[in-house]
Amino acid sequence: MKILIAGGAGYIGSVLAPALAQRGHDVTVVDLMWFGNHLPDSVKTIQKELFDLSAADMQGFDQVIFLAGLSNDPMAEFSPKDNFIYNGALPAYLAYLAKIALVKRFIYAGSCSVYGYTEDRMFTEADPTVSNYPYGISKLQGESAAMQLMDDTFSVICLRQGTLSGYSPRMRLDLAVNTMFKTAMQKKEVIINNPAIRRPIFGTLDMIDAYSKAVECTATVSGVFNVASKNYTVGEIGEIVHAMVEKHLNEKITLTKKNVVDFRNYMVSTEKAQHVLGFAPKQDVASIVNNLIENLNHFSDFSKPEFYNIEVFKSLKTDNILIR
Repeated sequence: MKILIAGGAGYIGSVLAPALAQRGHDVTVVDLMWFGNHLPDSVKTIQKELFDLSAADMQGFDQVIFLAGLSNDPMAEFSPKDNFIYNGALPAYLAYLAKIALVKRFIYAGSCSVYGYTEDRMFTEADPTVSNYPYGISKLQGESAAMQLMDDTFSVICLRQGTLSGYSPRMRLDLAVNTMFKTAMQKKEVIINNPAIRRPIFGTLDMIDAYSKAVECTATVSGVFNVASKNYTVGEIGEIVHAMVEKHLNEKITLTKKNVVDFRNYMVSTEKAQHVLGFAPKQDVASIVNNLIENLNHFSDFSKPEFYNIEVFKSLKTDNILIR
């Protein structure tokens, strides 16, 4: 399969692109390299603004995977304008170009944040999406635009991802499990801002499986799919991280619980992805923390701004690199 990954040099792409290449796919990444290039030489890369792509650039590709855009709430709230441009307009534009170029499938990296605040039950893809935050709204806009283009000749798969965590060569320390792990290692403390709220956690190894299944499923498959490893309360996540870091360091770690108001609360069912795509999640918080410990030597300097998306984004804005 010949695959173009838009925004493939980030946290997800730096893990996914080489994994797809190892599975025998011909992978090309197009990215502005906001966060550098951590991809192996075996993956072809093009440094380019994605809005400058044309249908001609996509001709000959079997599939396009959209991983670009602003990736979390702090970035979206820092610059709502850029959030809606890169998360709403950009995927719509690229899906439109892909269809013109006769690409067979468009895969969109969505987010479970579109569910906003829900009651304490599993949400499926058929449940309402009610996010009131810029990030969640924009992710739903991108998803909806891509899905409108679906037909018998153009498959569209939208993966609503849980909160990603785990090691990537383009490392991030601003993700739920990763942040707790970093604070435990650096300050000998695990901070739980709101123990009761729920999140679906998504390990990077399960992420590879989900995208691989989406790429390799039959041409007739389209639709929206929740993908995550497991649902937890934030309190449960913190307690697991606390116990494992204490054991790893062989010293006492403080566990601090707060009651910070957070209107983002959701847990999701992945049964549809398991049934239709054959996605079989295997990771949990413990395996994700083990993954972080095993790769700690690659990101042990926790002070590096490059590990925090909002810090890189603010720098880009200050330097007028983002011109839109």
